[in-house]
Amino acid sequence: MLSTPDVKCDYTRIYEPSEDSFLLLDSLEKDKCWLNEKFQKSVSVVCEIGSGSGIVTTFMMKHGLPNQNSIYLPTDINPWATEAMLATSRNNHCEEGFLAPLRMDLTSGIREGSVDLLVFNPPYVPAPSVPSIPSDDCPQDKWLDLALEGGEDGMIVTTKLLNKLHDVLSHRGIAYILFCARNHPEIVAQGMRSRGWVAEIVEHRKAGWEVLSVYKFYRQTKQL
Repeated sequence: MLSTPDVKCDYTRIYEPSEDSFLLLDSLEKDKCWLNEKFQKSVSVVCEIGSGSGIVTTFMMKHGLPNQNSIYLPTDINPWATEAMLATSRNNHCEEGFLAPLRMDLTSGIREGSVDLLVFNPPYVPAPSVPSIPSDDCPQDKWLDLALEGGEDGMIVTTKLLNKLHDVLSHRGIAYILFCARNHPEIVAQGMRSRGWVAEIVEHRKAGWEVLSVYKFYRQTKQL
């Protein structure tokens, strides 16, 4: 079993790692050999969307996911997330990896077609609407709402990313995305398959009152 990064953050500002975070770690660990084989020793660009505390990106850095030649570009709209990401990587002795946390909405500032491995734990809780982006001087808890509330069916933000996946990922790119049962993930996966994507469930788990799952999406090409 791969070790889990040690994380110490101000959870009044940053989403605290929970069952969904750990399910993502388990999914990446399960696919470690598969990812290592797919990417081998080539330089790979890794982007975790909504990096928060930095636990997922740090886990990938610690354990060579997808390989030891990876460039990590975690993104988050939360103004405190880049600081948390850097602190978590340092606390877990990951200074040697190439890490550049970026503040942005999803992947809006990353060059199209450049991401080889994308990881996303989206705001998946159904809510009347997606919260608007607060100003930097708003109360800290307003930023936490962005990490939780996903609008109708909890899918507004995830759908936005899925619709851009073709542009975001490289030709060999793979995306790991977390869903709850109320997102109707198998219906989402069938929709992606009808658009020419491979959509496979990696892990599935009951976590308290939620049922969570992680799917991976990639193009149907010989490289994969």
